[in-house]
Amino acid sequence: QVQLVESGGGLVQAGGSLRLACAASGSIFSINAMGWYRQAPGKQRELVAAFTSGGRKNYADSVKGRFNISRDDAKNTVYLQMISLKPEDTAVYYCNADIQPRGLHQVLRYWGQGTQVTVSS
Repeated sequence: QVQLVESGGGLVQAGGSLRLACAASGSIFSINAMGWYRQAPGKQRELVAAFTSGGRKNYADSVKGRFNISRDDAKNTVYLQMISLKPEDTAVYYCNADIQPRGLHQVLRYWGQGTQVTVSS
């Protein structure tokens, strides 16, 4: 059983910073792309930042220069460092990863349970 567990959300004032973490655990053969999405109330889930399977970083235009995605492959963990937070960054942040479980010859997409980020003005 593979699962993603996020941590690090919370309440912060505008201009503040937060660091999210997402750890993948379970019977994992390999991890390909990993990334972060967010969903604000009444809006569709959108990409925030992600590593492609080739290791490149993609960012939403709205977070470029403020957010940084990184990963620790030894810990199967991806991070999202967020600075200069704005009220419009308020959302539930979800981690996702394309993982090949052990014993399975296919890659599956997994999602975390989400962590709330609230930025007050």
